[in-house]
Amino acid sequence: MLFICIAFAIIVPYLICSINPAIIVTKIKSGEDIRKLGSGSAGLTNVLRTQGKTAAIFVLLGDVLKGVAAILLIKLFCHLMMPYPKILQPEYTLENIETYTFFCAWLGSLSAVLGHCFPLYYKFKGGKAVLVTVATGMTIGWLPPLLALIVFILIVAVTKYVSLGSIIAAVAYVVFTWLIGVFVWHNNHWYIGTIFTGIIALILIFMHRANIKRLINKNEKKLGQSERKK
Repeated sequence: MLFICIAFAIIVPYLICSINPAIIVTKIKSGEDIRKLGSGSAGLTNVLRTQGKTAAIFVLLGDVLKGVAAILLIKLFCHLMMPYPKILQPEYTLENIETYTFFCAWLGSLSAVLGHCFPLYYKFKGGKAVLVTVATGMTIGWLPPLLALIVFILIVAVTKYVSLGSIIAAVAYVVFTWLIGVFVWHNNHWYIGTIFTGIIALILIFMHRANIKRLINKNEKKLGQSERKK
């Protein structure tokens, strides 16, 4: 049953999060492909710059909802497949079920990020998955992603660089997941979240590689600056 849950955690979040609200909203609003506008990223920031605030709100809601839905479905599926007590399979103790579900949820978070970054439905070219990372993380355990989100807001407020805030917050997310898991929640399987957030952080940094180059060259656009078509 565990292997079925793992397969579910890989496939379903990827398929759900391959749906890209930025591409859909932009197509409806202007008939264009957001990946051919502005920075070329199919994400919230690019939609805000090229399509305006109203379109960006719909994208924000869509990204958050798909991330939350993916993790909730995993938790529900795991509990249906591994109910407690399990008379026919006594190895599924309550502690084991919680650990397995925790693992599958984090695996689902990673799969959701990959689905958003490399969507099946859009030739594997999507967004940078910052919102999806926050949404899935908040559904698994609210405090570490909330603290990372605060770091993001502070960095952007001071520098006006969304990309810089995203990169620093991604690293902070890993640190907060470890610290909160060990010293606050005293979670016996804290290392699972730390490993997965570490992998997710590397993906987010990779997705921001062009932004990093622009930051180094000092030509990265700040929040509030409009974008032109490519």
